[in-house]
Amino acid sequence: MDKRNALRAGAVCATVTLMMLLSSPAMALTRDDGDDPGPGLSVGQTIGLYVLIPLVAFAVIAALAGMPYGKKKK
Repeated sequence: MDKRNALRAGAVCATVTLMMLLSSPAMALTRDDGDDPGPGLSVGQTIGLYVLIPLVAFAVIAALAGMPYGKKKK
């Protein structure tokens, strides 16, 4: 029973790997008509975009979600 499961797992892994290789872009490095990449991001811009903005969004959402429970009247 273990050999059958191992064979099945190997076949699935091989199939998934083959499908991923076949679906990769063939000419990704070749510039095409209308392809105009912009300038890259600096380290500060990258940190701001992928770290600071999500943290600020999380803080705003948490504050808005906690507002109804903030002050209770007796």
